[in-house]
Amino acid sequence: MDGGIVHLRRIGSRLEITLGPGFTSADLAWVKALPGRRWNRETKAWIVPHGAAVLEAAKQHFGEDRVRLAGTPHHPAPPVDPAEALLERVREGLLLRGYSPHTRKVYLGHLRRFLEWCDQRPDDVDWTITSRPAASPPSPPDVEEQLRGEAEALVRRYLVDLVETRRLSRSYHSQVVSALRFLFETVLLRPRIALAIPRPKRSTRLPEVLSPAEVGRMLTKTRNLKHRVLLMLLYSAGLRVGELVRLRPADLDADRGMLRVRSGKGGKDRSTLLSPRAVQAVRTYRAAYPTRHWLFPGARPERHLTTRSVQRVVARSAQAAGILKPVTPHTLRHSFATHLLEGGTNLRIIQELLGHASSRTTQIYTHVA
Repeated sequence: MDGGIVHLRRIGSRLEITLGPGFTSADLAWVKALPGRRWNRETKAWIVPHGAAVLEAAKQHFGEDRVRLAGTPHHPAPPVDPAEALLERVREGLLLRGYSPHTRKVYLGHLRRFLEWCDQRPDDVDWTITSRPAASPPSPPDVEEQLRGEAEALVRRYLVDLVETRRLSRSYHSQVVSALRFLFETVLLRPRIALAIPRPKRSTRLPEVLSPAEVGRMLTKTRNLKHRVLLMLLYSAGLRVGELVRLRPADLDADRGMLRVRSGKGGKDRSTLLSPRAVQAVRTYRAAYPTRHWLFPGARPERHLTTRSVQRVVARSAQAAGILKPVTPHTLRHSFATHLLEGGTNLRIIQELLGHASSRTTQIYTHVA
C-alpha cells in the first residue's frame, strides 16, 4: 500500500480530513488543492466544505483500502468536543455575517481562551455546555449548544481575571467584549447577557505622530526599493497595513493621483490620495519588479506580503533613521492625517480619505495638531 491511512469524519455538511503516518507529498498536495479547505490547528486536520463530493473524490484518489470514514459500523465516530462544536457555530455565524478573516480569527481566539478558562474553573462555578432541542432560528442538525448556569457572573469573573492578571490595552479588552457579545447575542440567542457585558471606558491617549522631517529620514535610510515604496504608500495615502498588502496594480490611478482601497475596514471601498512622488516611485518599482496579481507579492507570488513583514520593515526603517519613539505602520497613517490637518485640509475630507465611519474618530487629530 502506498501512503498511510486517511481518516475522514463528517461535520454537518463539511468533511474533516486527517492524514495518517506515511502520507506522501502527493496526498498533501491533493488536500491543499481542495477549494475552500482550511487547516484546524487544534484538531490537526483539514476542514473542507461540500463533504459528499469530496468524500467520493477522496476514495478515487486514495483508494478504498486507505480511506477510513468515522461513523460507519466498523469505524464509529469519536465523541464531538462540545467546545469545538460551539466554536464552529461561531465561525459559521461570523462568516455568514460578512466579518473579515482577521476579525474571525481574533474572535475565535478570544472565545477559545474563554472556554478553556471556563474548563479550568473550580467546581463551585456552575457552567456547562449542554445539548438542547433545536429552536428558532434553526440550529445545526446535531445539537443546540447553550451555556447555562450563572453565565453573566461567569463572564464578569473572566473579564476581572483578565484585567487583574494581565495589563490589557483598551483595544484588546474591547475585542474580548465584542467576541463574548457575539457569542451570547448571535450564537446562543441570549441578548440580555450580551448587553450586560461592560465595555471598557474609551481611551483618551493621543496617537504617536512623526514630523515630516522624521518621515523623510525614514525614506532616505530605506535603500530597498520595495520597502521604500511600502513606506511611501503608507504615509502618502494613509493606508492601514491590511489595506496596503492587499493592493493590486489596477488599484492605482496614476493619471488622477488617486488610489482605490477595496474592502477596507467594515468591507467598504474608498479612494484616497496618491502623491506624484509616490506615483513615480511605484512606476520605478514595477519596472524593476513586474507584478501581476498583487502589488506587493510575498514569498509565494500568488499570495500577498504579510502584515507582519510590513511591520518589521517599518520598525527597521525607523531604527535606521534614529527615531527613538515606537513606530508602526499605523504611525505613518496618523502622521498622514495630522500633516493634512496642519496643512489646512478640511476634517470631513480627511475622514473620507481615512475611511472613518464616524467623525469623532477623526477629531482626535485636532488635539494632535
